Amino acid sequence: MNFKSLALLLTATAIPQVVVAGPLAYAICQTGCNGLAVACYAGAGFTFGVALPAAPPALLACNAALGGCMSACAVVALTPTP
Repeated sequence: MNFKSLALLLTATAIPQVVVAGPLAYAICQTGCNGLAVACYAGAGFTFGVALPAAPPALLACNAALGGCMSACAVVALTPTP
């Protein structure tokens, strides 16, 4: 191994690399959000994913919480992970 290759290898390993968690962290986050939404719907006595002609206030609250959780997941997807 010549000196140039060794210097490049040492430089590449010594500099901390920043990685974007991206799709995996986003998927885990959204799975958690959906799990909470299912629990919220079940607590209100409904089934998540079933369409109703008019949404009761409890379901509107569940949907608002789900929307807030999903928007937080967008931040997780773009956050660098060391």
